[in-house]
Amino acid sequence: MTAAHPQITIRPETPADIEPIARLLDAAFGGAAESRLVEALRADGDLALSLVAEDASGIVGHLALSPVTAPFPALALAPLAVTPAQQRRGIGAALVAAAQALRPDATIIVLGDPAYYARFGFRPVAWDCAFSGPYLQATGPHLPVQARLDYAPAFTRELPPEES
Repeated sequence: MTAAHPQITIRPETPADIEPIARLLDAAFGGAAESRLVEALRADGDLALSLVAEDASGIVGHLALSPVTAPFPALALAPLAVTPAQQRRGIGAALVAAAQALRPDATIIVLGDPAYYARFGFRPVAWDCAFSGPYLQATGPHLPVQARLDYAPAFTRELPPEES
């Protein structure tokens, strides 16, 4: 349970959650790209943390962290999703806060809306990586001015076409 949402439980994923997570990601993002990314991260052994938020109806949110090669401990936050019917109720915020609490040792890197992620202490960084730009942000114990990052291979590898 979370303090902000007593009816929501946040916990690590289990094998039984894999299909519900995929369905949630497909619904939240309007396609299978994010669920396929999580599937590839899982297959590669690069899913460092996968959290679900659930209520009485089932899984309503998901957050994944994967390792980033950097000169300090770092994890990429991607994806973060909440089922469309439950969005704007603080479930995504609860997932981010839980991930930060579970991994205080690591800098967490995200590509996302600065207005949303600033509330969690993320700030823009101009680091050298495949996803450099105005939406690259980080929070955590290691925020040097310059850094070179490499995301897990699944982020840049072309995945096979979706099955029909």
